[in-house]
Amino acid sequence: MLIESKHFGNITIDEDKILTFKEGLIGLPDKKKFALIYESEEEQPLFSWLQSLDDKSFALPVINPFMVFPEYNPVVDDALLEKLGELYEEDLLVFTVVVVPEDMKKMTVNLKGPIIVNAKTKKSMQIMVQNEDYTVRHSLYERIQKFQQLKVGE
Repeated sequence: MLIESKHFGNITIDEDKILTFKEGLIGLPDKKKFALIYESEEEQPLFSWLQSLDDKSFALPVINPFMVFPEYNPVVDDALLEKLGELYEEDLLVFTVVVVPEDMKKMTVNLKGPIIVNAKTKKSMQIMVQNEDYTVRHSLYERIQKFQQLKVGE
């Protein structure tokens, strides 16, 4: 399938890779179909993009939070996850939305509202976790610096 993106141009993706958000994203109920786009082909890139198939000009930078916050442990009501179908740990993908302002040192990540994906069914949803200590604007810059230092030291 050929998709058009304002930020990435024309991209070919497999139709079976389309993520479906039945309820849309929080605050964006009309955006229901997305493709996950990687800027590089490395095994586990730090940043990916959630490109809307409903609006070619809308894409969100996302990360796997466990790569930079290994202690991340979101508490989620199991009833919410039932909407994603039968979910096994090996089929569970978690992403968090990144906000990149002009001053990179003020980059934040939304640990309060992760995006959960059932990799098998491609059913996806954004939820609000019950953890009180996670915020929608959690500082990310210093964590990325540590992550990059670890990768260089491998």
